[in-house]
Amino acid sequence: MTRLGDLERAVMDVLWDVVPGTSDGVTVREVADALDGRELAYTTVMTVLDRLAGKGMVQREREGRAWRYRPAASREAHIAQLMLDALDLGGSRDAALVRFARSVTGTEAEVLRAALGSEAGLTGPSSGGLTDRVDGPTGRRAADETVER
Repeated sequence: MTRLGDLERAVMDVLWDVVPGTSDGVTVREVADALDGRELAYTTVMTVLDRLAGKGMVQREREGRAWRYRPAASREAHIAQLMLDALDLGGSRDAALVRFARSVTGTEAEVLRAALGSEAGLTGPSSGGLTDRVDGPTGRRAADETVER
């Protein structure tokens, strides 16, 4: 997954915050208006959205002469993929995971335990009843991507 530049991240934040999953998306003008504090030209926002579409970060659909844009994946799926990509940077994945696990707070550790328990099909109080799945931009579950590597 590609890392995002500052402007790309700002545009994605608008899409993630403004566009609900059931929405038809937003236009370039709507994104530009949401970035009002940045004083960006319409064509700049249009170029950024076009590049994000090329990277697979956004989906777009024609509406008349304009395009409507929406995120290809949730913010959480994007972050999960960044974490998986970081594990591929080299060295020991196991050592990196252990270091990460030791650096999280108690609450974060409980969330991880619940997610791992849910993934393993465990039930009971320790699983936390989590049923949400995080899909990557390709639509595959992040855990499936880990298994394939």
